[in-house]
Amino acid sequence: MLSEEEASQSSTSSLSLVSSPSSPALHFIGKKEDIVRAGRVTKLVNGCRDVLVLYHQGQLYAMDRRCYHSGGELQNGDIEEFNGRLCIVCPWHKYKITLAEGEGLYQAVENPTVKPIRTYWCSKGVKQRVHKVTEVGGNIFVTLNDSSKPIESDVYQVEKYRTMPESKTEKKTPMALYSTGHL
Repeated sequence: MLSEEEASQSSTSSLSLVSSPSSPALHFIGKKEDIVRAGRVTKLVNGCRDVLVLYHQGQLYAMDRRCYHSGGELQNGDIEEFNGRLCIVCPWHKYKITLAEGEGLYQAVENPTVKPIRTYWCSKGVKQRVHKVTEVGGNIFVTLNDSSKPIESDVYQVEKYRTMPESKTEKKTPMALYSTGHL
């Protein structure tokens, strides 16, 4: 595994091969073999964006790390297929987000007055910001989606959520409160 310094040097040399002043910046994430082995990697990119890069069925995807709905840690979500579309399922509230587009999916009811009730999958539109993944010489880079159009997952790209515990239901024991000076 590469240290941060080695990764930085590697990204700098590879970056010069693939970017120019007029093209968007590529941000080094890691070696492809390491990402494939891990399955999921999170990284603070450009000092301002928490990104999840995941490998699934031979494909690499990148998106904002926290779910657009309530800030859930997407790296802990399951990957499932809904109506032929691969989605990550937020572990907090089970929101379904397409890996490729960042669309929120929901199950609609065709006609609630007709039995048996028949459902189908619908899109809420793009809710999660997705980013472009590029491979250069075995290194993986992300180009941040710089669309000026606000996307709901943008809300969770502030320092407050970077320091938020992974489990929103995590409770501090009295001993933990005592040791941190909160008792």
